[in-house]
Amino acid sequence: MKGEGEARFWRDMIMVTLEKTLSVSKHRDRLDIIADILNAANGKGVRKTYLMYKCNLSFKQLKNYLGFLLQKELLKQVIAHKSGGVTLFQITPKGQTFLKTYKNLQNFLTTS
Repeated sequence: MKGEGEARFWRDMIMVTLEKTLSVSKHRDRLDIIADILNAANGKGVRKTYLMYKCNLSFKQLKNYLGFLLQKELLKQVIAHKSGGVTLFQITPKGQTFLKTYKNLQNFLTTS
């Protein structure tokens, strides 16, 4: 019996923590920002400035995230020859898999 009560206590604590985290937190965490960048780059490709404004990040923050996402092959760089050789960023199939998994996890955590 003692073990059941303790298990119930920890389960309740985890649920309360999850509820607080999901409802009270107004700041985006690292995964939220990564998902925002990947969503913004989903399509033909976008410039750094578009990502910066769309995701509400400073240039320094964006540069760090882009480095990480390129290294993990969630994003790729594409040279747009029609636009004078401008570098664009585009989501990869691996990035699309990440986004799909992220959205499924969000749905799982927000539905009862």
